[in-house]
Amino acid sequence: MSTDARSPLPRSLTRPFFGLWALILIVALGLVPGPAAASLENDRYDGNIFALYAGNGSLVPPRSSLAQSLEAHRVAVLVYYLDDSRVSKQFSPVVSELQRIWGNAIDLIPLVTDPLQNRPDGGVSDPAHYWDGLIPQVVVIDSDGRVVFDRHGQVNVDAINTAVSAATGIPMAPGSGNSATLSFNELNSEVVASR
Repeated sequence: MSTDARSPLPRSLTRPFFGLWALILIVALGLVPGPAAASLENDRYDGNIFALYAGNGSLVPPRSSLAQSLEAHRVAVLVYYLDDSRVSKQFSPVVSELQRIWGNAIDLIPLVTDPLQNRPDGGVSDPAHYWDGLIPQVVVIDSDGRVVFDRHGQVNVDAINTAVSAATGIPMAPGSGNSATLSFNELNSEVVASR
């Protein structure tokens, strides 16, 4: 058994250890996650914006369609968005807050706009009928099928709640009406009461 002049161990024992350490290092580097690429401040696709930025992946796909809501005479809240839009990402906590506040009293229908672009209007039961081409957009349709609220951009959750309250006949909770969106890290935000 020969020994290497630099190592007190036989050469046959040092080579396998070098290969083993190299393999461990390669595996370890592959398992270490790199920096997070998701960000509220860009127009890149990061995945489901409601799961990632609002902590609520249950919003998509919607539980009911607009046609079902109109047929059942339920209040529908349409929210038009894109997963790869900075403004939609920043608006996602508002949509999650609507679900928290109104629960089953309304049909909350978040709709990605890609399938709605460049196609004919299918009438009042077609979500494309109400979309104005901008995102985010919120449309509240009362139980009689009338549009009672239609705004786009960073719409204040209190304005939406006021419209939903009028459409459902359900009074807003005491102390509501002074909300603000608070970002608590670079990925997540929540809607909180303003002081």
